[in-house]
Amino acid sequence: MIWVNPLHGAMGPLDSLNHLLNFLAPAFWMATFIALAGRLVLRGRTAGLGRGAQWLLDVSICMAVLLAGLWWTGRDGKMVTYAALVLACATSHGVGQRIWRA
Repeated sequence: MIWVNPLHGAMGPLDSLNHLLNFLAPAFWMATFIALAGRLVLRGRTAGLGRGAQWLLDVSICMAVLLAGLWWTGRDGKMVTYAALVLACATSHGVGQRIWRA
């Protein structure tokens, strides 16, 4: 099956997979960074979700924000999308760790 990208012409399955993985890479790395940094910042507080569940929540929220940003702006890589990505990931991490119960 060949996909056609209007900017790059015909793409095979490996090219499509490469584009998809590069599109979702910021979500993966933001969730990973927040999961690691969150343990340092929220040290000594009552933990909410476990590391794996928290990371899955964060990465799924980040992916949804990237998809919404692509839909809203019509392009990938807009700074407003990345700003929303940071805010949404930090918010989901805080909710998952129940920071209001400090």
